[in-house]
Amino acid sequence: MKKKWIALLLTLSFLLGGCTIVVPVPETVPTVRETRSADGELTVWYVDVGQADCALLCSRGEYMLIDGGNVEDGSLVVSFLDSLGVEKLKAVVCSHAHEDHVGGLAAVLAVFPVEAVYAPTRTYSSRCFDDFMYYVNQQDLTVNIPDPGDSFSLGNTDITVLGPIKSYPDTNNTSIVLRADCGRVGFLFTGDMERDAETDLLDSGADLSAQVLKVGHHGSSTSTGYRFLYEVDPTYTVISVGKDNSYGHPHEETMSRLQNQGSVIFRTDSLGTVRADCDGETVEFTWENQSRNPQGAERAMEEIYIGNRNSRIFHAGDCSYLPGEKNQVLFDTYEEAIDAGYTPHAGCLG
Repeated sequence: MKKKWIALLLTLSFLLGGCTIVVPVPETVPTVRETRSADGELTVWYVDVGQADCALLCSRGEYMLIDGGNVEDGSLVVSFLDSLGVEKLKAVVCSHAHEDHVGGLAAVLAVFPVEAVYAPTRTYSSRCFDDFMYYVNQQDLTVNIPDPGDSFSLGNTDITVLGPIKSYPDTNNTSIVLRADCGRVGFLFTGDMERDAETDLLDSGADLSAQVLKVGHHGSSTSTGYRFLYEVDPTYTVISVGKDNSYGHPHEETMSRLQNQGSVIFRTDSLGTVRADCDGETVEFTWENQSRNPQGAERAMEEIYIGNRNSRIFHAGDCSYLPGEKNQVLFDTYEEAIDAGYTPHAGCLG
């Protein structure tokens, strides 16, 4: 696994009824890093729609929806948008034509005005896709079929289309692949892209590195291969998946790859809706179910060292005597803290 260029600072606490992880992204030349709180440059909600996909992005008051869950999830998604005070959407993206991605979008388009709609096709033989196209037409819009390299802005965030690279007979592989860049932090959305499309995307030379990855196809073993995961090298992965689903998602093989890669894993089936707030330098995660934590959080805490700028003492990441966030300084290694003039805490580091 490639050495990560994001150092981890995991602060487990309660925020707005949920749990939080704060992650600083280091400067280009890493020395001593300071933790910072997010200020809302980009917020991403990975909405819990069961065995389906739905993500909402907001940057400086502009909203983009990627997928809408199944048909039965339409009212849930509409209510979720209402609860946030959303009045219009700059973009709606149907990653591909399967119901668990396009199904709830008709309800959204029936309620919210939209500036632009994106999908990999304008025709597909299903009632839910027909309903989606009906409400697109009702808004006098045309579905845009994007090409790799196309881009647009969402507030202060750059959205770039990376795939699909070519046409495929398998609908999953036609998934639109998007990268959202907020400052130094990248978010990757892959729909249900499987191994063939992953390989073509890799061979195209596209820059896939991202700090946050929405895992393809709900964690199926047919997606998120070793080579793809190596190139993305995410610090965080999010799996949108239904509890006790009949597909057995996420598959054991995929979970093993993610665990070996070392990312912190958020699953909507156990954590509920997951929210990520990014200020271009840090990412702060909040999730719904307080009784559960993301997988790998404890391991990540053990791999960092946190200094107290007042006392000039540094601690292991899982020490129970960590300083308050404003007084924390982050180090990648023990030696880095010593070189910066900090003294190891006797309680946790001896």
